[in-house]
Amino acid sequence: MSPPVIAVLAFQHISPFHLSVPCVVFGDAHPGLPAFTLRVCAVDAGPIRTSAGFSIACDYGLEGLDGADIIILPSWQVGRPVPDALVQALQQASQAGVQIVGLCLGAYVLAEAGLLNGRNATTHWAYAEDFASRYPQVRLDPAVLYVEDGPLLTSAGTAAGLDCCLHLLRQRYGAELANGVARRLVVPPHRQGGQAQFIAQPLPVSAGDARLAALLDWVRANLAQTHTLDSLAARMAMSRRSFTRHFRQLTGSTVGQWLVSERLRYSQRLLESAEYSVEQVAALAGFGSAAALRHHFRLHYGVSPWQWRQNFQS
Repeated sequence: MSPPVIAVLAFQHISPFHLSVPCVVFGDAHPGLPAFTLRVCAVDAGPIRTSAGFSIACDYGLEGLDGADIIILPSWQVGRPVPDALVQALQQASQAGVQIVGLCLGAYVLAEAGLLNGRNATTHWAYAEDFASRYPQVRLDPAVLYVEDGPLLTSAGTAAGLDCCLHLLRQRYGAELANGVARRLVVPPHRQGGQAQFIAQPLPVSAGDARLAALLDWVRANLAQTHTLDSLAARMAMSRRSFTRHFRQLTGSTVGQWLVSERLRYSQRLLESAEYSVEQVAALAGFGSAAALRHHFRLHYGVSPWQWRQNFQS
């Protein structure tokens, strides 16, 4: 089977960083992956002037979307009208079953074309309120990294666009090759789409928070052990109330939510890269039983651990 044709849309004053995200994933040569056919297609006639002050020449206009297997909108300018020709081209591609991806503000273009009506989507958290007011018929989730609804994908900001493109690689070529690309790009190999976009205080801001961050690193290295609010507060020599307040300030979640999230993330890695049974994965991640692991997997991802392994293990 020939590698898919990837069409990436460029427009006047596009951020070169946004444009580079799908280009570096699908345009560069990566060991073990086929050489994708990448077409950078100009929405506007003539050279494309980037937001950084330099221009690029595109070999394709909208005709480059014809025959594409995946169409990617790397971004958009909020408030800029979407050309009728682009709307029609996207609608025709969608009817033909083409996978269409709106990275960051590119979700605006998919919404303008009516492709997201009644579907789940996301965009950059800073524009969520504006997006929701413009497109009330879209089921917007502003708190996640990327969302897949049928053949349509939308993502949050630039870094989440990388996550989304790596997700496409994982779907088609498996976890091992996608993780290899992530290592070459020096980015996390897999951030689950439902992971939060933004936490108010993601980094330690005091000596006390630095101690708490060190504690969290220790817990991550010892997930098989039993951890409770009381045991962790005791290790920090803090009261339950004070520990809870500092924990939420640093992580944006409760102790229980954070533990489940970390255990699920570790379970994902074990299922994707090792030959452990589901029972062994549950024990190593600290879930205690395979039944508990299955419960949390279905609750958070809608699939069983076995299905996750089948989908993502190379």
